[in-house]
Amino acid sequence: MHARTTLWLKNKATGCFVQRYGSRFVFSGTSALSGRKTDMSQGQGQDPTGQDQDQVTGMVCLESDLQDGQMKEVEVDEQKILLVRTQGLYSAVGSKCSHYGAPLIKGALVGDRVRCPFHGACFNIKTGDIEEYPGLDCLPSYKVKVEDGKVYVSVNKKSLKLYKRVKDMSCRVSGVRHTILLIGGGPASLLCAETLRQNRYEGRIVMVTRDTLPPIDKPKLSKAMHLESVSLLLRPTDFFQQHDIELWMQKEAVSVNPVEKTVKLNDGSLHYYDQLLISTGCRARPLSCPGSELEGVRILQSYEDAKEIHQSCVGKKAVVVGASFIGMEVASYLADKAASVAMVGNGSYPFERSLGPEIGKMTMQMLEESKVKFYMNDGVVEIIGENGKVKEVVLKSGAVVETDVVIAGIGVIPNSDFLKESQVEVDSRKAVIVDKFMRTNIPNVFGAGDVTSFPLTIRKDQRVNIGHWQLASAHGRVAALNMLQKQIKIDSVPFFWTVLLGKSVRYTGYGEGYTEIIFKGKVEERKFLAFYIKDDQVVAAASLMFDPAVARLAEMMSNGLVITKAQAQSDDLSWLQM
Repeated sequence: MHARTTLWLKNKATGCFVQRYGSRFVFSGTSALSGRKTDMSQGQGQDPTGQDQDQVTGMVCLESDLQDGQMKEVEVDEQKILLVRTQGLYSAVGSKCSHYGAPLIKGALVGDRVRCPFHGACFNIKTGDIEEYPGLDCLPSYKVKVEDGKVYVSVNKKSLKLYKRVKDMSCRVSGVRHTILLIGGGPASLLCAETLRQNRYEGRIVMVTRDTLPPIDKPKLSKAMHLESVSLLLRPTDFFQQHDIELWMQKEAVSVNPVEKTVKLNDGSLHYYDQLLISTGCRARPLSCPGSELEGVRILQSYEDAKEIHQSCVGKKAVVVGASFIGMEVASYLADKAASVAMVGNGSYPFERSLGPEIGKMTMQMLEESKVKFYMNDGVVEIIGENGKVKEVVLKSGAVVETDVVIAGIGVIPNSDFLKESQVEVDSRKAVIVDKFMRTNIPNVFGAGDVTSFPLTIRKDQRVNIGHWQLASAHGRVAALNMLQKQIKIDSVPFFWTVLLGKSVRYTGYGEGYTEIIFKGKVEERKFLAFYIKDDQVVAAASLMFDPAVARLAEMMSNGLVITKAQAQSDDLSWLQM
């Protein structure tokens, strides 16, 4: 139930003000707040309570309705608002996450920020500003007034029905010759560009991408492969023009010369930079077995790949190689569209190393119920074709699977080959090495996103390479701030999600090397919370139908709290509600 809203509206015919109680209207010449006669000459644009007519004000609850650390979803003129009380003070922001519109009332409130229960985005409850990703935009914030034990919220009429807010940004200033070149067209580059403009950077920003589209919401490619490109765009094309962000598409860097501070592109052109961001991401690892060159063998890398996979698999036989997150999501998507779907994995269960055998077995059973056939502890040795097209897949076990399409989801390779002669340091996997400020070993050259190996705060600065959308966004922001000499460190807690047949598994932390899993709930009932233990501490957690547990754990980790094995083992999870 939402609190009943009291509104003041002006009757155009009589000039009188009308007080609305829910669906009832009461004409009045007296201020409900002061009890005094209304002075209609007290100034244009104001109602009898002294409120600006550009705003709608509603009494949303009593001051005593919320205790510190509590949230309540209220309404003002049918606009849902998240009302929060912390340290005795009330604040109000938009009620929906700016990422996919999830209800923040179901999220985790810790201190002065609320974390989305679905994908982990965080917002400051006083300003509405986004502080952790995914998503790009902030929440609208609203004026709150407490008077005579009642809480009032005011909403600007122009912002009614809006649930997100774009931060103010500057533009390029004529005569400023400084240039920042961003190589890559993903979330790291986009967040870097936007953060620069939000912090009044007045120089030239150039984003170079091999893609045919402006930055898109890539996590959707494996979950909804039929979507049109316009629905995937993170920003419309005119956004880049409006904020003087040059977007060069279908271009690729082939070399970098840090001494001359130049980048050479695949069209032969040479471009000067003052500061450079390497955010080229990773590319899908292709199959290398005989027959991998046949028509019908595909990888998922781009929007065009997703569209082709969808079109070629509808009503046809499909084999997905690699029981990875991408592979499983593709199999899940195709389950009710292809004539048949087979999954080939080299382990006993999907996600066995990352999520554990119990969760892997559960996800396997989910897809089997949708007629996906699994060939586990197996691999592809040859793809046999006919007239240049895929016909069969031969497995190590000797099984032969008829198919029309083969989709590989067998891992990724960092896109760093163009740095060979640049002296930019890379690790054994060819990931670009950066510090906590996203700086490489070369002055004025920064790295961000999946292509990087960076120090992870929650693992005592262990250097890691993590391909999470949320982290790439955070990297881009931190890189931009340090380009501007802000000295901001990357300290984000990894947050990841995967969607299979409409069910979403959430994950936070970094569980590599875990030695034990402690479960709450029951995996076989598909409602659980899993704690991953290493050295008697919780290093990661995963859940299904257990919101907002993972979001709250992410906030606890972000605040530097150590969660012990004993806490995870306890039947009393009240510590998780702190």
